Amino acid sequence: VQLVESGGGLVQAGGSLRLSCVASGFTFDDYAIGWFRQVPGKEREGVACFSKSETNTWVADSVQGRFTISSDNAKNTVYLQMNSLKPEDTAVYYCARSTVTILTTTPEWYDYWGQGTQVTVSS
Repeated sequence: VQLVESGGGLVQAGGSLRLSCVASGFTFDDYAIGWFRQVPGKEREGVACFSKSETNTWVADSVQGRFTISSDNAKNTVYLQMNSLKPEDTAVYYCARSTVTILTTTPEWYDYWGQGTQVTVSS
């Protein structure tokens, strides 16, 4: 099982980025995928979650209306489209595989994590 994120970078406030999470070793049929972010010294925060079996998505209130999670099942890839970025969105963003198919952002329910991709939003 492997998850590889890409798409991070430096962007000005108000700009956009699209993060990709390519999964291998499993399919989305039996697992949910979550996006998390973490700033040094703070707890990991759940940002968005996708479940193919539940045909459902969820995004955190803090990014509602700005971030969208989607998937390309043929490519086994989950995306996080981030628009209207703010300096407070600066963090390392991780994708992870949940051990359950329901939507959850409790990190303890996730068993495999990517290496993370840095997103920096300048003011």
